[in-house]
Amino acid sequence: MTHSTTSTKGMVTSPHALATQAGLDVLAAGGNAIEAAIAITACLCVTYPHFAGLGGDAFMLIADKSGQVQTISGIGQAPQHLPHYSGSIPVRGPQSMLTSAALVDVLGQAYGISRDGWAGQHSWQQLLAPAIGFARDGFAMSDSERFWLELRLPDAASLPDIYANLLVNGEIPAPHSVRQQHPLASTLETLAARGPRDFYEGQLAARVAKGLAQAGSPLTAADLAQTRARIEAPLRTAYRGGTLLAHRPPTQGITTLETMGILQRFDLRSIPEGSADYYHLLVEAVKQAFIDRNRHVADPEQVEVPIERLLSAAHLDHKAQQIRMDQALPWPHPFQTGDTVYIAAADSAGNAVSMLATIYFDWGSGVLVGDTGLLWHNRGSAFSLDPKHPNCLAPGKRPFHTLNPGMYLQNGKPTILYGTQGADGQPQTLAAILTRMIDYGMDPYTALARPRFLLGKTFSDARDSLKLEQDVPDEVFQELARRGHALSPIPAQSPLMGHPGAIRIDQATGQMQGAHDPRSDGRAMGLPARA
Repeated sequence: MTHSTTSTKGMVTSPHALATQAGLDVLAAGGNAIEAAIAITACLCVTYPHFAGLGGDAFMLIADKSGQVQTISGIGQAPQHLPHYSGSIPVRGPQSMLTSAALVDVLGQAYGISRDGWAGQHSWQQLLAPAIGFARDGFAMSDSERFWLELRLPDAASLPDIYANLLVNGEIPAPHSVRQQHPLASTLETLAARGPRDFYEGQLAARVAKGLAQAGSPLTAADLAQTRARIEAPLRTAYRGGTLLAHRPPTQGITTLETMGILQRFDLRSIPEGSADYYHLLVEAVKQAFIDRNRHVADPEQVEVPIERLLSAAHLDHKAQQIRMDQALPWPHPFQTGDTVYIAAADSAGNAVSMLATIYFDWGSGVLVGDTGLLWHNRGSAFSLDPKHPNCLAPGKRPFHTLNPGMYLQNGKPTILYGTQGADGQPQTLAAILTRMIDYGMDPYTALARPRFLLGKTFSDARDSLKLEQDVPDEVFQELARRGHALSPIPAQSPLMGHPGAIRIDQATGQMQGAHDPRSDGRAMGLPARA
């Protein structure tokens, strides 16, 4: 696909076409945006297991047809009884399985909102049925999963459960090989029959807790039972006559809003898109927001996060004034990593969902939980062991989270649904997508396909340099280097640049335009006019 998909009846997007189709089928059968998002997410936990899973976290931003907006923030908490760590928290293996998993509770709470407030028509079992079918009957392994298997092969010893289950005679499976996950299918069937809270307090929870203990995780059945996603009001900031929305801390939603609030102070339309000035300004705005993020953002239930000050006009003015257009700010700050899937859905009634799900690193902890087929995430490895750090590990604490799906409202109604995979790359990618769609008027596909940047490390380059895709013109590379940016070219349309998606909704006509990053296996799909 080389253009945005259009529809007036309903639209969905995700990084895997089978998952997107499952969501579209829900809309076609009279379902709403929440129901479509649940079906898509469940499928991605099967078809995109390197980036999403039931053993991970998730975040939803929900807007109903009246314009009421709320977030569901699903972050698993640290155990009440912490292990002793010597030196640092492992990033893989059982000791990285340090927080419970809130994705299933997010889906469950969203299902309740759909049923009670949005006149949802689908049963919980119906919404999980496509995922169960893919796990039981199989599907073609995605190009993305094969890419990450090849990339991680030199470190296969750190992911023994993954490579033991996926390699064929010691080799990475051939393209489009059939992938089946029978233990995960059984787990999904139990979840479908017994409901979402069974994952935390029922028969399934007992199996999960047993598997976690056998693996060596410090999480217990009591920790699972205490896991609850939070329904909260979103953070907001003004941008070009509209309002950008994001989740509250401990997510970095505030970082994306601060970045865009800084850019609001500049006349981007006077700066050619794709020029050296364009990339320089976005990078420098991100740096200013990251400095605040690294100082302040953590679990607000245990640490004071100065939200109002960081998003105040005075603070954003000050941050904008720190940017020099002729000189890059030196950048020694550490990079946060992580992998994620973005899902968006909009229905004909005017309801909309913008969502991210994650298991942190590709394949998370790398550990399968007992006989459940579940891969557990390793988000707990994002904690610090420094007692003075705002994200310091503590019992029951939620870790800092890079995930921040968003919405752009105009006249109180959703106009753009957006989000991306990419950890520290998320605010950077979103700054590029949003400026291209809002300031330069690009359609979603064009905005997603244009060259992007990434400040910091990638999985194949440990330098804290500014990565630029090679379809950026040579003269832009030269000028950015002259301004002091430490540059590293990476291939055009690189999968390392994250997998964003976007849907634009014209409130006057009801026309929807959607796309998923051409760097991914995904796509947007819309209902035909007759649906």
